[in-house]
Amino acid sequence: MAVRPIRLFGDPVLRSRADEITRFDSSLAALVTDLLDTVAEPGRAGVAAPQIGVSLRAFSYNVDGVIGYVLNPTLVEVRGEREPVDEGCLSVPGFGFARLRHPWARVTGVDLEQQPVELSGEGLMAQALQHECDHLDGALYLEGLEPEIKREAMRAVRQAEWFARA
Repeated sequence: MAVRPIRLFGDPVLRSRADEITRFDSSLAALVTDLLDTVAEPGRAGVAAPQIGVSLRAFSYNVDGVIGYVLNPTLVEVRGEREPVDEGCLSVPGFGFARLRHPWARVTGVDLEQQPVELSGEGLMAQALQHECDHLDGALYLEGLEPEIKREAMRAVRQAEWFARA
């Protein structure tokens, strides 16, 4: 279908818990196609539906050349002590900050046919699963930064050229 524009920090859709998907129809299939097209752009590891303006519990991922999606995902398990990883977000363009994330994560959900989907992984996959599930709960990665890093991040974001337009 289309690569959709990414909503930026400050957009209310990014701050609300996304709704559970209850209608598995052609409009949902179109949303999934748009999520897959949007995440396929270079440098993207994941896109949550709220980032393209749709408050539904869905995300796409693009990790190590594998592109896919999950509907109604639930982060069901994390393993390992949280460790700092450099993280960025398409909704906060041009920035990256150290964020604590678990080194392994597992998500369950369904596909368009309502068949079970399970994703798990370490490294970038674990980070993407946690990051995208946070989006679906209305939380941006900035909220999980250590206090001193968060102050620096928020100061930088407020000075960003795009921030005034958000």
